[in-house]
Amino acid sequence: MSISNIEWTEITWNPTTGCTKISDGCVFCYAQPLSLRLKAMGLEKYRNGFKLTIHPQELNKPYFWKKPKTVFVNSMSDLFHHEVPDEFIKSVFNVMNETPQHNYQLLTKRSERVLNIAGQLNWTNNIWLGVSVENERVTSRINDLIKIPASIKFLSCEPLIGPITTLDKYIDKLDWVIVGGESGAGARPIEKNWVDVIKEICQKHHVPFFFKQWGTKKFNINIYDPTIDTSHPDHAKGGCQLDGKIYREMPVLQI
Repeated sequence: MSISNIEWTEITWNPTTGCTKISDGCVFCYAQPLSLRLKAMGLEKYRNGFKLTIHPQELNKPYFWKKPKTVFVNSMSDLFHHEVPDEFIKSVFNVMNETPQHNYQLLTKRSERVLNIAGQLNWTNNIWLGVSVENERVTSRINDLIKIPASIKFLSCEPLIGPITTLDKYIDKLDWVIVGGESGAGARPIEKNWVDVIKEICQKHHVPFFFKQWGTKKFNINIYDPTIDTSHPDHAKGGCQLDGKIYREMPVLQI
């Protein structure tokens, strides 16, 4: 368990680490350089750097967390990577099934594999599933997502590197939408009108909307956004105000 600075979760749990890049949203993946840095620091878990690695020893950890947690599963990997065996995915699900006090947030770019294996998994109410959608080109992932029986279905439009023009086709079947800009050296621009379209669709359909960050200060059209300042309690990379407001709405948990 690692306490997370990701604004929409509490902690991270990584039964696998490492991945491979499959779409435009992966170009500046934060997990790759971080994995290599952790390897250089001598952390045994990251001995293989960013190569996909399975960690069975991680499976028992959620049983020992004393208080209910909101858990981002595989912040440093993708559980549905083709190199992760079906049986290991089932083992991760078994842990989540047996620890219903925690809410688990799964996020993937490999929606086709999830759809193929979904019928073999137990989707208890504490398991959320999201897909990364960085632009309109990958909205087929949403079509897969809505067919999967997760209790909370969400989108992570981060990094948002292009408009998403067909969200209204799916929005009634979604429970949450996260939007954020890309950060770091070489970050690609996020445009306010792309964000506004998503926000307005979410508001129209009463779907919680979470604006995580502009990513880089130069993309934030409000140079006076107080959340740019690292001392601000709601600071995020590049700031996180949208028209003077902070949007950090969360989904309504299903009972």
